[in-house]
Amino acid sequence: MIALLKPIAFLLIIAAAYLVKRAGLFRPRDYRVMQVVVFDFTLPASIIVSFATNPHHLSMLLISAFAIVFGLLPLLLVYAATRHRPVADRAFLMLNCSGFNVGNFCFPVIQAFMGPSALVTASMFDIGNSVVVTAGSNVMTTSLLHIDMNRTLAEQHAGSAPTMPYTKPTDPDARRLARRAKLKQILKGFFTSVPFDIYMLMIVVMVFSIPIPSFVPTLLQPIADANSFCSVFMVGMLMDLPKTRKDVMDVLQVLGWRLPLGVLFAAACWFLLPFDASVRKAAVMLSLAPTAVFSTLFTDRVLGNAKLAGFTLSITAIIAIVLMTAVNFLIPA
Repeated sequence: MIALLKPIAFLLIIAAAYLVKRAGLFRPRDYRVMQVVVFDFTLPASIIVSFATNPHHLSMLLISAFAIVFGLLPLLLVYAATRHRPVADRAFLMLNCSGFNVGNFCFPVIQAFMGPSALVTASMFDIGNSVVVTAGSNVMTTSLLHIDMNRTLAEQHAGSAPTMPYTKPTDPDARRLARRAKLKQILKGFFTSVPFDIYMLMIVVMVFSIPIPSFVPTLLQPIADANSFCSVFMVGMLMDLPKTRKDVMDVLQVLGWRLPLGVLFAAACWFLLPFDASVRKAAVMLSLAPTAVFSTLFTDRVLGNAKLAGFTLSITAIIAIVLMTAVNFLIPA
């Protein structure tokens, strides 16, 4: 019974944040303040504390590799399956079907179910996931659909064509400048993400067995403890109800892709990963995670519609809590 109270508490926090926003105590874009708190403070602190207080073995980088595949495969499948649809529809599906909300959602949920040791698996999964969500999905979506990363589709006058018009530069200098600009955007996407930078630093620490001083987790523990509440509260702040029938259908299509693939990825983790049951159980839960917060950011940049992506995140978060609770009770560890 006590175990059931934990997911209920998370759902109540999501509902409270949404109701407080609807009451007018928060402005529509105040969630960005919470994003700064979570991405730049509480989540990095949780990552460092996890690596400082639990052993992370190099063999677990296999989990990171699984996460990269799980993140990119849906994007490529959606791209192939929607080749006759308008570019805006394709972009929304590709951005919201790929990647997982691990640090902001799964960290607190898995810790509540399985204890702090489960954050080891979550951290290793999120290393690979970060490659996709921090920049990879946006770069691949805009590149495959020939979208200008610096302007929304409305500003580019997108029509009903499956991709944006594209003319490859013929001048060698122009091609070189275009490649350089694209590379600069990719690197900026990765290295301006504080969680991604912290993960890269922790990999160096892990590879070279560099000890983390004991005072570091002691200092960061209070900040890390705030990650659970702040992350789940942010999900509620992002939530906004869809306004049209098309918005509802778009969200349902995302669910139609994510749920079956999530079950497939969960089965792959349970049967293929060469680790003990507790690690595989945590990986199964991670495979059922909701859409990434970065999806709202990139959807806003490409489509100017962060609200629909925020609603998608909230709905997938509620479904993920139900599924992860079921996994916790049904799978022994």
